[in-house]
Parts: sequence; C-alpha cells; structure tokens
Amino acid sequence: MVFSSLTFLYLFLPVVMLIYYALPKKFKNFFILLSGILFYSWGEPFYVIIMLLSTMIDYCAGLFIHKFEGKRNLQRIFLIISVVMNLSLLGVFKYSGFIVTNINALLGTAIPNPNLPLPIGISFFTFQSMSYTIDLYMGKIKVQKNPISFAAFVTLFPQIVAGPIVRYEDVAAELDDRVINLDCLYEGIVKFVTGLGKKVIIANNIGLLWTSVKAMDTGSMSVLTAWLGILAFTFQIYFDFSGYSDMAIGLGKMMGFNFPQNFNYPYMSKSISEFWRRWHITLGSWFKSYVYFPLGGNRKGTGRTVFNLAVVWLLTGIWHGASWNFILWGVLYGVMIILEKLFLRKVLERIPSFFSWLYTMLLVILGWVLFDTADIATAGNYIVTMFGGSGILIDNQATYLLLNYGFMLALCIFASTNLWARLMDYVKEKAPYIVNYGMPICKTAVLLLSTAYLVDASYNPFLYFNF
Repeated sequence: MVFSSLTFLYLFLPVVMLIYYALPKKFKNFFILLSGILFYSWGEPFYVIIMLLSTMIDYCAGLFIHKFEGKRNLQRIFLIISVVMNLSLLGVFKYSGFIVTNINALLGTAIPNPNLPLPIGISFFTFQSMSYTIDLYMGKIKVQKNPISFAAFVTLFPQIVAGPIVRYEDVAAELDDRVINLDCLYEGIVKFVTGLGKKVIIANNIGLLWTSVKAMDTGSMSVLTAWLGILAFTFQIYFDFSGYSDMAIGLGKMMGFNFPQNFNYPYMSKSISEFWRRWHITLGSWFKSYVYFPLGGNRKGTGRTVFNLAVVWLLTGIWHGASWNFILWGVLYGVMIILEKLFLRKVLERIPSFFSWLYTMLLVILGWVLFDTADIATAGNYIVTMFGGSGILIDNQATYLLLNYGFMLALCIFASTNLWARLMDYVKEKAPYIVNYGMPICKTAVLLLSTAYLVDASYNPFLYFNF
C-alpha cells in the first residue's frame, strides 16, 4: 500500500487535480468520491467495501436521526446502530485475533484465530464517519441529505488512511461551497511539500537507524546504541506522521478544504498533558468530545475525573493497536496525566523548565519503546539495556552509528522545534524579500530532493497506515 499510495500521488495527483479544477462545481464532490475510492482500492481492492459500508451505515443512520427529530428514544436507536456497527467493524477486523489469542491463552481453548488482514486506516475512517451521527444526534450539525456529498466527506483521499481525523463539522460548509484560488493553491503546495520533505528526507533516513538497532540483540547492545536507536524512532514517528498530516492538510487546502492542525511541536512540551495537546491533536479532540465530556469530564469531582481519564487513555491505547504493548502504553500516559492532574503539574510549574521538559521527553521516549517493540518482554529488555543492563556503555558499533547518523539526529532535533519558524518570522520582518523569493526556491529543492529519494530508496514505510 505504501508504494501504491505514493505511486498514486506522484503519477495521478497532477491529473486528478487538473480534472478537479476543470470540473463544474456540482460535479466536484462526485469526483472526490471517485478519486477517494480509487486511491483506497489501489492498495485495498477488497477492503474498500468496509469503508463504503461504514459510510452507508452512518449516512442512513443520519437520515433517520433527522427524520425522528424531537423523538429522542427513536433517534437514540439509530445512533446506537451507527456506533455499534462501526465499533463492530473495528472489533472484527482489528481486534478479533487479539481477543481469540488471549481467550485461548487464559482458558486453554483452541478457538481458531481468524487472522484477518487489517484494512488500512480503518481506525481513522470509522471514527471520522461515526462523528457525523454523534454530532447530528447532539444537534451540533445539520443533516447531509446528499449521499454523494456525505460519501465525499468520508472518502477525501488526502487524509483517508492516516488522518488527520476530520469531523463533519470541520468541513460541513466547505462540502457545499468552498473557495479555491491561487492563494489556497500556493499555501497548499507549500504545506504538501513541507510534509513530503519531513516524511521522505527526515523520517525515512532516521528510520533506517532504528530498523538497524531494533534487529540487534539487546543483551550485547551498548547503552549508547540503545539510546541512539530509540531516539531515531522518536524522531521517525514524529516526522513520518506529522509529515503525512501536513501532506494531507496541503492537499485539502489545494482542493478548498481547511483540515484541522494535527501537530504543534510536541517535543517542546513540558508536561505529558501538554504533549498530548500537541501530538495527534485530532485524535485527542475526538476522545475529549465523544468520551471524556459525555462521561462528565472534570465536572463531577476528583474521583470521577480520574475514572474518566483512565477510560480515555485505556481506549487511546486500544485504538492504536491490538497488543498489550499498546494497552500498557495508553495506561502509562493515563497514569502520568492523572498524576499531573492531581499534584504533579504544580511541581512541574515550579521547577526550571529544562527539567520539566527532560521529564516529559524521558517518559515519551520510554513510551515509544513500548509502542514499537514486539511484546512487553522485548520492551522491558530494551529499557533495561538503555539503563546499563548489558554492562556496555559505548562500543565501536555505537561510535559507527553516531558518526553515520549524527548529522541527521542534529537535523531532527532542530526541525522538531519552532526555531526554524521563529527564524523565518524574524527574517520576514527584517528582510521580507528573502522569504518571498527564497521560499519557492527552497520548497522546489525539497520537492526535487524528496522525489530523488523516492526513486532511489526502497525503505519508505508509512507508520500510521497500520492504525
């Protein structure tokens, strides 16, 4: 799917966009639907049915919720149908194997494991489609009676497989009437190329370091090698996911849509709570709107707040994957956010900001070990090695890796902060012509370099396509 997706973007995107711009307004949504189906089925020719089924369920549920306006019991029935059907699709295709495996281990049974392939992006498009019926039931939006327009919302190909999670209310007005002009086109191209550079030039290259280290034996690995490896993944997942989000936001802008921001320099955070306000913003907003607030948020006392946070973070871990690693990863963040809510935030506000940042990054990095290792035992062994378990502080291998990837790590550190944005703001204020003329040249260079890497490289994973 990764190669196929990029093939689609590079071979067909110019043609798709030219057709899109040339079409009369009344045909644009239909073309979005067709291009979205083509993009998804290019790599998932069978499971595109699952996406269309989710779309149809929520469209029909929305019509009935609208039809029975004022009759809350009847509306609630169709809301429940929408939620249950979408969660059932997730449960069957994403979690059935995990559930069967654990039942067999616990009870000694021999239930056959279905081993169903995971439809790419199922966690994204089911959440996106389901948000429509929930918001309609809550009276936040108006019903969409046009099936083409609703299906276009779900199948918007720029963000269909890896987000950001776009809720219906984010694009409701633009589905019916959107502005496309040269300013939007330029802003979209700049955003797309920025994301492409983050993904191809930075994430792919630093990801090679993590791939090498992860394949090594932790028992004989030096402390420095272990830290270099997990730092590489820390940057890979950020630039991979935020890069794809930027590409999607840019493409959306080129089509007249304003998708929500998904990242805001999360590695500059000085608490875990702040980190999650800056990382995968649309997922955090989804859980806040549809789980945390309906449970009562922080309005029903400390005990209930702790419970609500625990539920949200357990679900966040489960959302990311059918594995005990992901569940423990979610629990880790839940525990730390609860502790910050209860007392730790006040401590972090009093200590020097460097130490609060260090505390945050240490926990985030340890969390990434859980996130991308095979099982909890492997994660535990890796963490032990990070803190000297092998008895080897540094060796020739670590020195070799540091020399080969030192520049890329330095680039990652710089690019994960807002220093570049602040520098551009300063230059724009003092010498705007440099930015005005230099930016197009810079972005063109990034585009050409990214294309060269894609043509030459075989390593090009999209990490969040698997969620």
